[in-house]
Amino acid sequence: MVQKIKQAVMASFVADALALGVHWVYRVSDIDEKYGRLESMVAPEIGRWHRGKKKGAFTHYGDQSLVLLKSLARAKKFDLNIFAVNWQDFFQNYSGYIDQATKETLINFSANKSPDKAGSLSSDLGGASRMVPLAAFYHDKPDAFIAACRDQTRMTHNHPHVLASAELFARAFLKVLAGSKPSEAIRTAADAMAADPQIKQAIKNGLASKTQDTRKTIAGFGQECSVEAALPSTIHLIAKYEDNLKEALVENIMAGGDSSARGMFLGFILGAYNDPDAIPGEWIKDMIHSQEIFELLG
Repeated sequence: MVQKIKQAVMASFVADALALGVHWVYRVSDIDEKYGRLESMVAPEIGRWHRGKKKGAFTHYGDQSLVLLKSLARAKKFDLNIFAVNWQDFFQNYSGYIDQATKETLINFSANKSPDKAGSLSSDLGGASRMVPLAAFYHDKPDAFIAACRDQTRMTHNHPHVLASAELFARAFLKVLAGSKPSEAIRTAADAMAADPQIKQAIKNGLASKTQDTRKTIAGFGQECSVEAALPSTIHLIAKYEDNLKEALVENIMAGGDSSARGMFLGFILGAYNDPDAIPGEWIKDMIHSQEIFELLG
């Protein structure tokens, strides 16, 4: 189980680094023309938002997830106040892209709002995708794990749909660890939640799209960052490629748009389910922070 958890966390980080080069490229023909089928990490060339970052680095989502992992490793637990301080310190001299949710949260912190009140109302799935490292510390404490996933999300994305997404993937992860197939884990997790009808329908639509073409499906749901688009798209990928982590992550980036947020949850769930060697060694080698993550996970 420990190995599965570590692989899940590593796969989430790998997914973000793999997405970096084409993150927020919405015209998939641009990806095709530049790379053909992209199966390796590349520096941002056609994606303009992360220009200046090197091959194997993270988007701002992965960077924040690493801040969370470091916070957890130092404190040996999740403390929202400690994480909030570390998160703010990180952004003091950050040279990467800073999204609107981060800007609003930093403004709220400057106005002396507490971590549980500082979050923006952004509905972007990326605020929840940062949560993955919590699994390494709370996988054996389900209630605490779910609460921590919601709390870390709320700090920057205090939107009910993003909070519900965090809970959904926390519950699904625990089901996968217990032996469920990913698609069944998503379904069972959804049944256990008191989510609103819009979230329930997004989950249902994602599962129902399992046999459909991935690019067309994600284009139909929407390639953008919002839960409305990204949640069913992520669930489609989990259900369609649940036995093949590499294929899932490649198809994710080839579908364009916010492939980072989708990919981090995709890696999380399928990393816990697939074989120990499911992550290509080349990807781990090319990811800049691989060794640091291994050490932080212990």
